[in-house]
Amino acid sequence: MFHSSIWFKYSACRSIYLMNCNSRKSFLKRKSLIISKQNSFCTRKAVLVWLDKQNLPSLLSTKSIKNLEVFKRNVSKTSVCLNTKKEPNDSDKNPPENNFNFLKFLMTWAVLWFIYSLLFRNSNQRRFEAAIISWEEFKNDILAKGEVDKLIYSLETQQVLVVLQKGAIIKNKHPSSPFYILKVTDSSKFEGKLREAEKQLGISPKNGVPIEYYSNAAIDTLPAILTVLIIGLLFYKFRNFKFPGLTDFMNISKAKFTLVDPLTGPGKGVKFSDVAGLKEAKIEIMEFVDYLKRPEHYKSLGAKVPKGALLLGPPGCGKTLLAKAVATEANVPFLSMNGSEFIEMIGGLGAARVRDLFNEAKKRSPCIVYIDEIDAVGKKRSAVDSGRGDREGEQTLNQLLVEMDGVVSNEGVVLLASTNRADVLDSALLRPGRFDRQILIDLPTYDERRQIFEQHLKSIHLEQKPELYSKRLAYLTPGFSGADIANVCNEAALHAARHKKKIVQGDDLEYAVERVVGGTEKRSSAMSPEEKKMLAYYEAGRGLVGWLSKYGEALLKITIVPRTATAAGWTQFAQSEKFLYTKEELIGKMAMGLGGRVAVSLIFNKVTSKGENDLKKVTKLAYAQIKTFGMGEKVGLMSFDGPGSDENVKKPYSKYLAALYDEEARMLITSVYKETEKILLENKEKLLKLTEELIKKETLNYEDIVKIIGPPPHAGKKLIEPFEFELSLTQAAGPDEPPISNEKIDSKEENTLDNK
Repeated sequence: MFHSSIWFKYSACRSIYLMNCNSRKSFLKRKSLIISKQNSFCTRKAVLVWLDKQNLPSLLSTKSIKNLEVFKRNVSKTSVCLNTKKEPNDSDKNPPENNFNFLKFLMTWAVLWFIYSLLFRNSNQRRFEAAIISWEEFKNDILAKGEVDKLIYSLETQQVLVVLQKGAIIKNKHPSSPFYILKVTDSSKFEGKLREAEKQLGISPKNGVPIEYYSNAAIDTLPAILTVLIIGLLFYKFRNFKFPGLTDFMNISKAKFTLVDPLTGPGKGVKFSDVAGLKEAKIEIMEFVDYLKRPEHYKSLGAKVPKGALLLGPPGCGKTLLAKAVATEANVPFLSMNGSEFIEMIGGLGAARVRDLFNEAKKRSPCIVYIDEIDAVGKKRSAVDSGRGDREGEQTLNQLLVEMDGVVSNEGVVLLASTNRADVLDSALLRPGRFDRQILIDLPTYDERRQIFEQHLKSIHLEQKPELYSKRLAYLTPGFSGADIANVCNEAALHAARHKKKIVQGDDLEYAVERVVGGTEKRSSAMSPEEKKMLAYYEAGRGLVGWLSKYGEALLKITIVPRTATAAGWTQFAQSEKFLYTKEELIGKMAMGLGGRVAVSLIFNKVTSKGENDLKKVTKLAYAQIKTFGMGEKVGLMSFDGPGSDENVKKPYSKYLAALYDEEARMLITSVYKETEKILLENKEKLLKLTEELIKKETLNYEDIVKIIGPPPHAGKKLIEPFEFELSLTQAAGPDEPPISNEKIDSKEENTLDNK
């Protein structure tokens, strides 16, 4: 076992050496040195001594090079390792390099050292175990009989390896191992003690036992050095390699903004000509763009550009779209970021991202910074500490305030922000010097809706020109935002595609408006004949009151087909866009809401659960007249918050006044109910005809109602036939001014800006 183990380890060393020869032919023309490292000095020296005694001097010899034991192997000149002669069919056209890469060489030796350590580090310790003897046993049984070949002293372990003579006999028998270990207590006196013992035993100094002092400190430190080198090489090799998880963690404090830089590439996006409507808002926002393009012109006049502008308005009105147009038209870097991206669970990240965002903006000055939904970081600060999340938000807000208008000036950096919650923003954020301008982008008016429809209809394959549809659609969609209008146009195209049409027609656009307002039809909903009849009277009564009332709104359609947005039935009126309402007009709206309940009560002498939403609107209008608008007869000219305010908050008026409000609101609703009942009693025949036809057809439009009960008695209502989108409608309405393209509007706005 002992012999085979040694031979196996020697073969392993030789195999490692040959593998290195094949990889580095030019290097192995010289003698190859393989460094051996062992855990125990005794094990290593035992291997060397045993190999020397096995008569293998031609294969292996021992040399000492600066306290490092090395193996030196003579390579035959006929060895394959040294065969560097070029063959005719050798595909390597480049001559061998004499100076190979140092990094590859070092990595090769590190791998060889690691493999060699695995082979010899632990196995030799188990195979070459030597018995530990005392000084007296060594002196009397070994030294006195002349069985010692030499002594090897380890400076690190304070142990002496006793190497026996070949064929030594200890205690009348051959020992199982030719080695013994002698422990030394005092290293400085060991050699003197040994020479004194030899003198006592009669051994002459010439025949004294030789002592070899051995230290493996250099060998023990070599693995640590190689480990550091390997780690350093790995870091150097993979310095540009990006680990996904580690990269995200290292960049957690960086601002994740979107950069639109016209200097590095075209900022593809919308232009001001693509933004329909918003004329006043575009004029104000274009001043920022013009300043960044021509700063010298403003500075020569002594003007200072506002540091920031806040875009306010309901959702879907075009705030973000206008910011995109600024990014495209400004010709300066545009940094965009969402307000929610600043706040994280880890404290301090929001403030760090704000600093990083403005640092990037300063590097690219002049530039524009845009923060969408700034209410996520700009909420009002509270005096009460309500948790860690609020403290993080306040730190982020404080950093934003400092960056916008602090000690350090951010000249050339313009901040734009948008929100639909201006009421929750901190007052320090809205003061001059930070957001100097607050640009209101409200719901589009009739003319703006017409322009927006024409803009979106350009991309749809229509039967007629977009100008022939835009007026009607703008009239049908009061209160619609730009996003709602875009949804209507898209729904019309989807409806035409669903019916396999090649072009989008007027009925598709009409369907799209109804779908957005009332939802899709649910004709599969089961309804009994009695329920259908009561529903028809309810919708007919509601529509008839609006048709006959002087202050009612124009009726467009009546249907009893259930829809997803309504429980059952739907009456569509053309809503007006008035800013001022008289008391009579508000009472007319209340009468329209009560018309359905009054009709059912007259015909069936009962009330139903239908009309909950109408009753809420009527109640809200009644309280608004008395509490807010000062139209009450008993209360007089007093105004307080309406019924939408928090009921738990202490009211600024007494309980008596609150009871008076309730009493007068109830009296007002009762009087309107009686007036509505009077109108329907006088026109009961029309109610019956309208209901009978509604039950048959389920849907009646303006033309059908005119045929059944005649035109509305009161003139002055804006009426547009629902399904007439053709040119005849435009001609009947009279000649209009030719539509002005957005490009012309924008050029006029720019001229106005230049004149300013």
